[in-house]
Amino acid sequence: MAERLLVRDLMTVGVATCSPDTPIRDVARLLLERELEGAVVLDRDGNAIGVVSQDELVQAYTRDDRENLTAEAIMREGVPRVPPDISLTAAAQIMRDQRVRVVFLMHNANGVIYPAAALSYRHLLRHIAAHTDADLQDLGIAAARKPPLEQFTERRDAARRRNRTSTSQE
Repeated sequence: MAERLLVRDLMTVGVATCSPDTPIRDVARLLLERELEGAVVLDRDGNAIGVVSQDELVQAYTRDDRENLTAEAIMREGVPRVPPDISLTAAAQIMRDQRVRVVFLMHNANGVIYPAAALSYRHLLRHIAAHTDADLQDLGIAAARKPPLEQFTERRDAARRRNRTSTSQE
């Protein structure tokens, strides 16, 4: 197996996001459905303003008012980030130093700064456990991805299902 050395070789392109007013129940569902460590909170303009990770959700679970909490109320302000061209070892050390299990690669488009990709402990563990390159073919900048329209349709349909479920439970 060829050794993968840079963040861009192991990252996942595409990041789960939510709005500040998203109920934490919905954030938890998103993380569970997509097997993620965290989601980036975007303001109205699409700028990344914080992160809700599994850690923040578990901390919120201990609060009496957890049923009424939103992503904004529990998010970690700022977004832990790394560039795509640093070594995985350096990225792992940054994650340890910042005490985060996921870091993001940010993109700036016309002044809007948003997450483009993520690297998590899960990525690093998969790299450690991989026997061949085929075990990691779904990761990195070269990974095969669905066309944008298909991704949009899937996300839209998933959001509709979540909304129907939320509405029927109320």
